Amino acid sequence: MKHLIKSGIAAAALLLALPAMAEVVVVVNPKAAESSMTKDQVSQFFLGKSTAMSPVDQPESAPIRAEFYKKVTDKEASQVKALWSKLVFTGKATMPKEAADSAAVKKMVASDPKAIGYIEKSAVDASVKVIYTP
Repeated sequence: MKHLIKSGIAAAALLLALPAMAEVVVVVNPKAAESSMTKDQVSQFFLGKSTAMSPVDQPESAPIRAEFYKKVTDKEASQVKALWSKLVFTGKATMPKEAADSAAVKKMVASDPKAIGYIEKSAVDASVKVIYTP
């Protein structure tokens, strides 16, 4: 019985120690013609398969980046990085722009009608338009 109680306390402490994942949303400039997109449409831009919009990425170390790629492309961030490296090496694409955090992504997207990025839902304001929520 003591072991069961200790295990329960340890599990509860572990859950409290884990950071809560912020809800991620995909945003574009409010002037962009798109009002919504599918998961596949969004992944096309972030996997270098479409150049109609310019993707804006978060830093490799940002937890939201891993969450975004897992939910939208069904790939690990490292797999996406390898894919982009190949595209850049063969001259088929240029790496997405990288912003420091959600505020910087929002600023870049707000200033470029062709940009598409992902940020925490809590960072959304009138400067950007949400077109997809994974």
